[in-house]
Amino acid sequence: MTQTVTAAYGSIDKAANAFDELVSEGYPREKLFLDKETNEVKVIVPETSQPEAEEILNRHGPDEVQARPYEAP
Repeated sequence: MTQTVTAAYGSIDKAANAFDELVSEGYPREKLFLDKETNEVKVIVPETSQPEAEEILNRHGPDEVQARPYEAP
């Protein structure tokens, strides 16, 4: 099952750094979203990759990280 992992940060700098690290770790840009208004990073990953994505997001000091099943638009 595919998951959407969302991390909320207290600043855009933290969110941008988390986004950049996901890109540098090889996550496809089309599966990553940076919301500059809410300072959130969202990544769509297979369930098997969820722990790794959460670890990367947690390195940047998020206020909250949550995962939920991906719902296609």
